[in-house]
Amino acid sequence: MSKAGDDECRLAILVRSDLKMGKGKIAAQAGHAAVCCAMACVKKKPDLMKEWIGGGQPKIVLRVESESELYEFKAVADAQGIINSVITDAGRTQIEPGTVTCIGIGPERKSVLDKITGELRML
Repeated sequence: MSKAGDDECRLAILVRSDLKMGKGKIAAQAGHAAVCCAMACVKKKPDLMKEWIGGGQPKIVLRVESESELYEFKAVADAQGIINSVITDAGRTQIEPGTVTCIGIGPERKSVLDKITGELRML
């Protein structure tokens, strides 16, 4: 199990800032991303999942400026075999149905995620 400051397992959630979603909507979309990534991790990388759970399930929420930028990060994650999940909205409240809102990347080692998302700003 990792300790604070070590190369802990964490989940990065990249949220589109161009959609101007409210705080509650962002929280819901980030929750969807976390759940989808966790479910995938249980199946594909169970040891990593156990470590992430044991470490308190650290998450970091970052901003991307557009859908195309979000998909650039997805392509990198896919190329490196990192679990990820693109979230689309059902369209019941603030945005149109099928709108891509965010992506979860991980759980994965902080050092791996930082090479991909290290330049992004916190939401």
